[in-house]
Amino acid sequence: MTVTDPLGTAAPAPPATPAGSPTPVLVALKLSLLRNGLRQSSGRRAAYVTSIVFTLLFAALQLLGLIMLRGHDHAAALVTVLTALLALGWAVAPLFFPGGDETLDPTRLVMLPLRPRPLVGALLVSSLVGIGPLFTLTLAAGAAVALAHGAAAAVAGVAAVALDLLVCVALARAVATANIRLLTSRKGRDLALLSGLFVAIGLQFVNFGWQRLSGENGLAVLEPAADVLRWVPPAAAVDAVQGVSEGAYGAAAAQFALTAVTLVLLLWWWQRGLTQLMTAPDASTLRADAPARASGGQDTGGPLGRLLPAGRTGVVLLQTFRYAVRNPKSKASWVTSLAVGLLVPVVTSLQGAGSIYSACWAPGLLGMVMFNQFGQDSSAFWMVSQTISSRRDAYLELKGRAMAIGLVALPYVTLAVGIAAAVMDRWDAAAETLGLGLALVGALVAAGAVASAQFPYSIPQDSGYKNVAPGQAGLAWISIFGGMIVGAALTAPVLGMTIWLHLSGAHELLWLVLPVGAVYGLLIAEAGLRLGAPRTLARLPEILAAVSKG
Repeated sequence: MTVTDPLGTAAPAPPATPAGSPTPVLVALKLSLLRNGLRQSSGRRAAYVTSIVFTLLFAALQLLGLIMLRGHDHAAALVTVLTALLALGWAVAPLFFPGGDETLDPTRLVMLPLRPRPLVGALLVSSLVGIGPLFTLTLAAGAAVALAHGAAAAVAGVAAVALDLLVCVALARAVATANIRLLTSRKGRDLALLSGLFVAIGLQFVNFGWQRLSGENGLAVLEPAADVLRWVPPAAAVDAVQGVSEGAYGAAAAQFALTAVTLVLLLWWWQRGLTQLMTAPDASTLRADAPARASGGQDTGGPLGRLLPAGRTGVVLLQTFRYAVRNPKSKASWVTSLAVGLLVPVVTSLQGAGSIYSACWAPGLLGMVMFNQFGQDSSAFWMVSQTISSRRDAYLELKGRAMAIGLVALPYVTLAVGIAAAVMDRWDAAAETLGLGLALVGALVAAGAVASAQFPYSIPQDSGYKNVAPGQAGLAWISIFGGMIVGAALTAPVLGMTIWLHLSGAHELLWLVLPVGAVYGLLIAEAGLRLGAPRTLARLPEILAAVSKG
């Protein structure tokens, strides 16, 4: 029966659904993306080749090390923990590095006549092409060789390697598909900017773990964790090889079954996510300002805006907080400073070389946020410059930005010192450490107010991890390191008082460092703001030109 439209014209027949498997097409597409990506520039080609060389070298060293562990009493504990950590890396990598693989975005295939079930299989096979799967395969093979003893264990090792690789790849794909709307939004880009922070934190824990492994107990310290992780896929499949080697066939079969069920569940979750993406409407095109228009379009700043002081200071303070929440680069700076400041005293304490004074990293990193305050405005600084016509205007502008740091610094530095004192059991030195921290914040705020006017530089907003515009790296180094030196020098009076009280034996008076440091930090910050205000007023054209280059 021929279908006709109202004008009597025969309607075209719908396109035929492809009968073949999409797997070869998607594998060829993955190879084409890799090949075309290398053709873009010689720099990208060199970076990719270098990453391949280093990855293969590291994988070879891992493989050699695991083979050398063959027969070791705690080899099973090590490979179980390594496999679990590798799976964790596959799970979080799409969240922090969404742009690392273009094929992770299934929304590119929504308009194609593909069904979710065959698409899952095709994407799973194409996902096995790349550096990550090769590294995972090498590590899994080394784990199997380290644990397999006998023909049955060798067969189990082959199955464990396949399950390990498939679970890791399916986990990454399922996580990326479930969060693709987030990863392609502004919040997703913000999350990617924070990936460096999580890498830094992860390296600290890796360093701590390496020190524990290098101790007198060696690999035995991994046994408690391995007892739990050997029942968590895909580590369960790798540990099952040890069970087959020891003749524990029942436990090994249960571990293999658990890993296989986990793989099936991941594939089902992935397919469900693909179905939702291919059938559900995209809400990103809805009017985001509908609630604002319904309420009259007024934005009073919310509850926080009503608590802030009136006038220019309160407006600038609220703007600074909004930058810290909404601007990706400002958010990355704030979060990195706050997180690392709390992490350093804990890590140094766990390493056995900590001091309660390491809590001063917290006020030091937070105080550095005051530097290059106008750079975060970028070219929009011209609107700020239009409202500054006197020294008082410049002073209130700087004061509002400094107050935002001060409001965060007081509870944050107190928390950091409290954590350090609790971890190291040094409550007797908490008061003096807090006084030094508050003095350091005030000194860095003072130095940052002057450096923001004297050495401004642009922060590119659309260039990934680049935080300095081309040609301004020298200004950034002068501003940051020069400010650190000046800030440390300005803290010298309070530091000298603390040292003198220790050397003179007047330990009962060390509590005085807290009020003295708090008052000194407030006074030195006020002096810095008053010194930076006239410099800001006199250099408005130069500041605007410098921050607009990015």
